[in-house]
Amino acid sequence: MASVLLSERRGAAQVLTISDPATRNTLSPQVYEAGSRALQAAAADAGVRAVVLRGDGAHFCAGGDLQRLAASREGPADTVRANIDRFHAFVLAIRDCPKPVIAAVEGHAAGGGCSLVLACDLVVAASGARFTMSYGRAGLSPDGGGTFHLAQALPRALALQLMWLPEPISAQQWHAWGLVNALCADGQALPEALALAERLGRMAGNAIASAKALVNHARTRTLGEQLHAEREQFVPNLQHRNAAEGLSAFFEKRAPRFD
Repeated sequence: MASVLLSERRGAAQVLTISDPATRNTLSPQVYEAGSRALQAAAADAGVRAVVLRGDGAHFCAGGDLQRLAASREGPADTVRANIDRFHAFVLAIRDCPKPVIAAVEGHAAGGGCSLVLACDLVVAASGARFTMSYGRAGLSPDGGGTFHLAQALPRALALQLMWLPEPISAQQWHAWGLVNALCADGQALPEALALAERLGRMAGNAIASAKALVNHARTRTLGEQLHAEREQFVPNLQHRNAAEGLSAFFEKRAPRFD
């Protein structure tokens, strides 16, 4: 049975759970399509202030289902391309969602599971979590944007090391490299991610969305282009009612109450 994506509301956070514990939550086309739809729905729902992505049970995600991939070798290449496009649409939906998307990582994240973690805005990882990016042991090359995100975040030689060598990397090392935002005790990744989502949910959603959009595109722009983009985000945010509330709260020395 292929993995599925479970979705539930926890306060102002939408929790998306990749579920197939027997295979350490391998990925499937059903998960890709459901993930894209869920993120689009979260983006349109004013009651959702953040999204948390996690795995069911003791692990985050073991990546692609190798049995399914092995079977697909004898089929049409266009079918494989279509499934990869579905996966990549899921990754783009994470990046394009105007709400914060937080990965809550327990146990193992491997291959495409690592790519999903890297696509998220913030990462909370249990101290026992392990990350394995290498596809080489299966004779495959990376997908899901893993090469893009690692090449942006790390020196070239280190990114290639993670792509080529199969040794699992600890959550502590990923944290030291800046790939994990917060470490927590084993079994506490979801509660910690929900607490972070609650903090973000108390902030101005329009300002959160603007900051995410600006950071997403910063590396592809010149400084002049980025300054122009910052201005074009700043002016409507200043005119938004949330700015009136935020400034009033600052002057009145109280907590703001944003829309």
